[in-house]
Amino acid sequence: MTRIGIPLALLSAVLFGASTPLAKLLLGSVDPWMMAGLLYLGAGIGLAAVHLSRAALRLPEIEAPLRLSDLPWLALVILAGGIGGPLLLMFGLARTDAASASLLLNLEGLATMALAWLAFRENVDRRLLLGAFTILAGAALLSWQGRAAVEWGALLVAGACLCWGIDNNLTRKLSSADPVQIAMVKGLVAGTVNLALAFASGATLPPPGTVLAAAVVGFLGYGVSLALFVLGLRHLGTARTGAYFSLAPFVGAVLAVALLGEPLSTTLLVAGCLMAVGLWLHLSERHDHEHAHEAIGHEHRHRHDEHHQHEHGPEAPPGEPHTHWHRHAPLVHRHPHYPDLHHRHGH
Repeated sequence: MTRIGIPLALLSAVLFGASTPLAKLLLGSVDPWMMAGLLYLGAGIGLAAVHLSRAALRLPEIEAPLRLSDLPWLALVILAGGIGGPLLLMFGLARTDAASASLLLNLEGLATMALAWLAFRENVDRRLLLGAFTILAGAALLSWQGRAAVEWGALLVAGACLCWGIDNNLTRKLSSADPVQIAMVKGLVAGTVNLALAFASGATLPPPGTVLAAAVVGFLGYGVSLALFVLGLRHLGTARTGAYFSLAPFVGAVLAVALLGEPLSTTLLVAGCLMAVGLWLHLSERHDHEHAHEAIGHEHRHRHDEHHQHEHGPEAPPGEPHTHWHRHAPLVHRHPHYPDLHHRHGH
């Protein structure tokens, strides 16, 4: 199987995982609603600079732009993942320690996988399910407080994970388009809405140094991370990208211990080991069988591999990789594969 999607998804996880304890550091002086707005606006403005720089330098267009037909999906993605998710996370972080919140973020991968499997009918085999339950066991151990009660902070973080699970599955519908454009629009719209809501609730803008710090964390941890995540969706499908993204809580937990001085407890170590086993089960998967490709026409970045043996008109861009609308003829063959753009078939 092509493995290019794995490092993309893992790097996305590292950047997002690092943003959790860094946001916790800033929350002491910033309203949670204001923090959510600054993080996403930093992501949107930073990626807008990247997008405009590409245009100014007249770099060749190798990614398919967003189309009008993409806007309804993009609006739902922004509502679930750009507004609901970060708000619940910020309020959850304010009510729990950063290490616990970081590891509980593994629930996003489980929500993503469950929705991909049950609602969107993406193939999920026994190995992936076993890995998912192992991750869930680690999250349950971490959130257990020695009594039959659930902390409000943990519930809010879990709610954020559900929002992002919905977001991830809807974003798959957009994964053939330019990931920088997707993350830029999401950041600008979600950041503006969250900032407006923060001001309406009486929050005030923090000092310039704090604003800049939040913007940088948002650009890397939300903007660049999301762009990489979209590329992972393109190559791996939703369930597997969400599974690899489970590395994010480990990064956040390690940084929380190192930066915030939070204790390295036995519970934290055992929960981390369980989650690591689950991640390994996902990484060691192999999926290989004869499958049929139906005729389909779409637009995305591609090279002329075995799935792209199409004719070119005079308007097709030169060089590879490139992007243009093209049609796939029916094809039956066998090779290792993920549920990427060309392998979303039934089983």
